[in-house]
Amino acid sequence: MKRLAIFCSCVLLVACLGRPDGVIPVAELDTPRYLGTWYEVARLDHSFERGLSNVTAVYSLREDGGLRVINRGYSAEGGAWQQAEGKAYRLEDNQKGHFKVSFFGPFYGSYIVFELGDSYEYAFVAGNNTDYLWLLARTPTISNELKEQFLQRATALGFNPETLIFVDQGLNI
Repeated sequence: MKRLAIFCSCVLLVACLGRPDGVIPVAELDTPRYLGTWYEVARLDHSFERGLSNVTAVYSLREDGGLRVINRGYSAEGGAWQQAEGKAYRLEDNQKGHFKVSFFGPFYGSYIVFELGDSYEYAFVAGNNTDYLWLLARTPTISNELKEQFLQRATALGFNPETLIFVDQGLNI
């Protein structure tokens, strides 16, 4: 639990709500369709998520109009599940795919959905700079075509695909 909480806190300690050059939030994002469970298929490597497998993010509505975010992953080293709860709100910049997210007090970081499948089957998500990148999907595995699309898009936007971690979603626990 501590590692996932640290992960979430580190993302937010950056406390920047900007976005990387060229990363444009999706123009339309239907919040009810975005709710539910997403599997973390790929991420840029970070010490705060290192070693976690079977990572998911579950989004639900908060009473204040924001989103509740539950991030969960399994640490083989610790032999236990780790979980952190956060909150997310749309930024008031008229870009529906740009959120601010917090897992630690008043500190917020960018959460930018910059590509979204027509059926909300996948989402490409960035943080405030090219150190933060995720591929989320509604299923634990994706097609080779989607993987290639993600790698090409990430490279074109200046992310380093060489440090991507493709998350083990095998539930071999």
